[in-house]
Amino acid sequence: MKLAIITLSSQGARVAGLLAQAMPEADLYFHNTVKRPARARRFDAIVALSRKIFRRYEGLVYVCPCGVVVRAIAPLIHHKLTDPAVVVVDVGARFAISLLSGHEGGANALALRTANILGAEPVVTTTTDAAKHLIVGVGCRRGVASGQIVAAVGAALRKVRAKPQQVRLLASADIKAKEQGLIEAAAQLGISLRFIASDEIRATPRRFQRSKFVASKVNLPAVAEPAALLGGRRTQLILRKTILHGVTVAVARENCL
Repeated sequence: MKLAIITLSSQGARVAGLLAQAMPEADLYFHNTVKRPARARRFDAIVALSRKIFRRYEGLVYVCPCGVVVRAIAPLIHHKLTDPAVVVVDVGARFAISLLSGHEGGANALALRTANILGAEPVVTTTTDAAKHLIVGVGCRRGVASGQIVAAVGAALRKVRAKPQQVRLLASADIKAKEQGLIEAAAQLGISLRFIASDEIRATPRRFQRSKFVASKVNLPAVAEPAALLGGRRTQLILRKTILHGVTVAVARENCL
């Protein structure tokens, strides 16, 4: 996906810089009042810039207020099958919002990728994704094969009498962000993969089973259960951590009011 990252402020430039480190393929656009790194391009007005680049990129990540982006792209929107994916991130890097072309254009996936980089909350509102209500937390050893994870997730879902189509996310700790078997398993299952920041796992008041073994290995109190709980909103565990096919899994249901 050909990407552009756009920001208006010095606060946004810090966030954009973090994204650029993990998205080396992306072009950077900084407002001319922002101190510019060598690789960033300058612009004067976000409306004019948006008009200029809207059709040049498959994905646009704006690090600025949502209302500003809406006004900038509103005259440019044509059709969900041709418009680029648009994601908005606040300058505090708290939320990554899938704003335009979520499903067909890839904004949902781009929002999740952005959130994983920043440790932010991905915000996806398309009905097909929001209607899914299960989060599967996964903890695995280094180098685990994707087939083992796929088998473990399938076995866990059978235990709670659920189907893969009901799963919104697989979730794990950010220390597993480069675990190829986990990445491949998510792709094989056709389920998005979210990584929860280690600091968030350590700080959460949510109750889950803690593991001295995990703490000794990766300096975390646990992985599967807190990842399942923190991967969604208003979650409740419906399958406690269970070792299946050599992989630790837990399942949480969202929207438990």
